[in-house]
Amino acid sequence: MPDKQLLHLVMGGRVADPMGTEFQDLKDIHVVGFYPSYAEAEEAWRGWAQRTVDDAEMKYVIVHLHRLLEPELPGK
Repeated sequence: MPDKQLLHLVMGGRVADPMGTEFQDLKDIHVVGFYPSYAEAEEAWRGWAQRTVDDAEMKYVIVHLHRLLEPELPGK
């Protein structure tokens, strides 16, 4: 039986402070995609984070959507 789907979102954009996650302009957020596992989301995140590594204001993040949809579920 396959593992339960744990939905993740990878997105990025310019942040007000490189140490935070407040995006400068929500209209300019880049939605990389939705992924059924943390491993797949991390692979996508890593690719985009590496593309923008020289730009301190660009930040990509992984959002654990499954935790928002079903907070009682365990998992990464």
